Amino acid sequence: MSTTGGVTTARLLIRASDDVPVDTPRIPAREAAERELSKPMYHENDPSLLQRALDRFWDWVGGLFDSASGATPGGPLGLLVVVLVVVLLIAALWWRLGTPRRTHASADSLFGDSPRSASEHRTAAEAHAAAGRWNQAVQERMRAIVRSLEERTLLDPRPGRTADEAAAEAGRSLPAQSDGLRAAARKFDDVTYGGRTADRQAYLRLRDLDLELERTKPQLSGAAQGAAE
Repeated sequence: MSTTGGVTTARLLIRASDDVPVDTPRIPAREAAERELSKPMYHENDPSLLQRALDRFWDWVGGLFDSASGATPGGPLGLLVVVLVVVLLIAALWWRLGTPRRTHASADSLFGDSPRSASEHRTAAEAHAAAGRWNQAVQERMRAIVRSLEERTLLDPRPGRTADEAAAEAGRSLPAQSDGLRAAARKFDDVTYGGRTADRQAYLRLRDLDLELERTKPQLSGAAQGAAE
């Protein structure tokens, strides 16, 4: 073999070896790919953490909607009807029960800390009514009714008595007004604890009841009637 031929053969062998694929082990190759992909240049257009969380949430909602529509007769249209019915029921309950309020009843839930006479409560009620503050007018008139019954000894003064309790106790000696007393107590509770709004007619009913109670004589029990005779 000549020198020129040997050199040519060596060059051909080297060129052929360039076409042989390099066999890299799997784990080092994966680590190299991870290092390469972790560079910031590959993540400049990635969505933010908040965007990814929102996407996952809406995917979850969409999955729920698809599952519900598949299980509801009529598909998506049937599910829409069911949702509308539920919303209407909630709105009806909200309107009927009023706005929920976290109300903590104090030890004296009917009267305030400073005791006042029935006349003073009536004066305050009329002042609120004249200003169109019907909620406060109803509250003060109910307090005037109960305080008047206490002043007439038809009710024993008792701290912590509620409007419902006062109406029930007074109704035993004033049976003709028992329904009016219960209605007045309900109205007081509605505007004080139930978030309802009173109006002029509601106040006038309590005022008429107050005046009627002033003219009504209590009905004595059998034992009291025997003692009086």
